[in-house]
Amino acid sequence: MSFVQALVHPEDLVALVKFKFLGGAESVTPRVNLSTLDKPLQVCYQLLKRTSRSFAVVIQALDEELRDAVCLFYLVLRALDTVEDDMTITSAEKIPLLKKFHEFLDDPTWSYSKSSCKDGVVLERFPVISNEYRRLKPAFRDVIKDITARMGAGFCIYLEKEVSTLADWDEYCHFAAGLVGVGLSQLFAASGLEDVSVATSTELSNSMGLFLQKTNIIRDYLEDVNDNRHFWPREVWSQYAPNIGDFRKREMSAPAVACLNHLITNALSHVPDVIAYLSQLKNQSIFNFCAIPQVMAIATLARCYNNHNVFTGVVKIRKGEACSMMMESTNMEKTVEIFNERILELGGKITVTDPSASITLSSVQNALVLCHSSLQQKGTEASVKPTLKIQLPAVRLDHEDRVGLYRLRSSRKESRRSLLLSPLLSWTVCLLAVTYQYWGLYLPVQLKDSL
Repeated sequence: MSFVQALVHPEDLVALVKFKFLGGAESVTPRVNLSTLDKPLQVCYQLLKRTSRSFAVVIQALDEELRDAVCLFYLVLRALDTVEDDMTITSAEKIPLLKKFHEFLDDPTWSYSKSSCKDGVVLERFPVISNEYRRLKPAFRDVIKDITARMGAGFCIYLEKEVSTLADWDEYCHFAAGLVGVGLSQLFAASGLEDVSVATSTELSNSMGLFLQKTNIIRDYLEDVNDNRHFWPREVWSQYAPNIGDFRKREMSAPAVACLNHLITNALSHVPDVIAYLSQLKNQSIFNFCAIPQVMAIATLARCYNNHNVFTGVVKIRKGEACSMMMESTNMEKTVEIFNERILELGGKITVTDPSASITLSSVQNALVLCHSSLQQKGTEASVKPTLKIQLPAVRLDHEDRVGLYRLRSSRKESRRSLLLSPLLSWTVCLLAVTYQYWGLYLPVQLKDSL
């Protein structure tokens, strides 16, 4: 299906073919040969793939010792999060489980089989996970146990407390994802692959998590509301509707989009910290691991901004886009260029009628200046201007800026598109697409699993 979609977006075809057939996937996200691992550790990686296809890919690309620690860190927190997510577990049972969850890491027999969540398997197989956890070196174990305890305590707070203010939203996202960022930074430093300064930059680590979590919360509005789960802060949504579920109504489309844009503007405040954090990383596998989710997040926010489809379905970036960004975000310069491009895309959607327009514009301009400055420091010629000629409340664009905003393509993407105009290459790509669609069963398993 991804190849069929790419026919409508020619620039995606080259990225998909390169990623799937020409070694792009293996160069960015090499896979673990499970047969070389002990059987219990094999089970852990199988659980990882089963519970998170996207994180399974980037985790397996990490260097060996750190890779196993991060895999187990993810599985432990996935198990904890599954308890928190399970609406069939009563608060009377759930709160003690969350508070004591870190203690189960030292209990070789503890498991939980009553979860109705799709990821409940990590609770059922927890003895396997905890056994591998106890085999890690003490520095890794200490980080995982500490973050698990803090996250469990934080989840207990928001079982009984509404996400009411923006401060609450930051705090909830800290417990759900900011702590993950903090813990990962500590694991990076404990592995010796990154400086200790990475572990002590807790504010930057926290922002990395908040940026991802806020993006997910914004994008997943419909799924969460339909499940009677509310993570958008009342302080914001109450400005636009009497009830958060009202945004699903057709007649509420204008206030729904205004609220959406308000929250996306808030999420953009973390972009400077994200860029600052990534710029301090030295290990290639760690950089890829951290950069890929962040560029996916900024692309998702750009796609969601001013987009009413958030309230009628799921807004996603195309697989071709995702492949392209994964292959490109392997160094700081290219990662900043992606941020630059996606922030411009978002800025091109700002309208005078949006209540948050002036604040959004300011955030966009600040982020563009930061990207421009970063590219100049790296000796890279910035492909866009650091500021936009937008004036509010009139929100007027001159012709040059309008073209720049609505036809965002960096020079390398323009080159790929021009290349695709070659009839021979176009037919070759189409033939590969047909081959993948109709004879995919005969392709090597590793190739078919690239996405």
